[in-house]
Amino acid sequence: MSDQPSKSGSQGAGSVIGPPEVLNGPVVLVEYRAEWPSQFERESSRIRAALADRALEVEHVGSTSVPGLAAKPRIDILLVVANSGDESSYVPDLEAAGYVLRIREPHWHEHRVFKGPDVAVNLHTFSADCREIERMVRFRERLRSDADDRGHYEQTKRSLAGRTWKVTQDYADAKADVVDTILSRVGVQPLGDHPCPGPA
Repeated sequence: MSDQPSKSGSQGAGSVIGPPEVLNGPVVLVEYRAEWPSQFERESSRIRAALADRALEVEHVGSTSVPGLAAKPRIDILLVVANSGDESSYVPDLEAAGYVLRIREPHWHEHRVFKGPDVAVNLHTFSADCREIERMVRFRERLRSDADDRGHYEQTKRSLAGRTWKVTQDYADAKADVVDTILSRVGVQPLGDHPCPGPA
């Protein structure tokens, strides 16, 4: 599913909406592509047009947000809303803009994932007070700024990608220990399985 520093696919408490995406093979990585930032900007504009001030943050995250890093050719986007569990407050407008809700994980930080209308996108949605937001953004910033960690992470990705995976999220979960180690260097600790606090 994702290139994110999380274990969302391993919690077993969420649901896939529609046919599951079965891989049953290796993960394909490509070299960094210069068009990825502009693809993100186009999606960001579409999301903000759909939600206006309900889109509290829209961030380019994941490997496609790190110049020079090999990645799966899918743009990971972080969307922050007031309460991601309150689907009626934002899902209809995203759907009207062409996004499709594919994953619902109420017991894992009220995480939602949408696919995009044209470009390959994972739109990750969380509530404003969720600490997973900090993990995603600070992981991106660390990889952008530290060549050693970026190289170590890419080496890990390439080593794992060639294996056979039933689903892509299993590949993402296999990177979790490396992700946690890199985040620990900037003082970000693992969240474990505990949900983020809900809105007041």
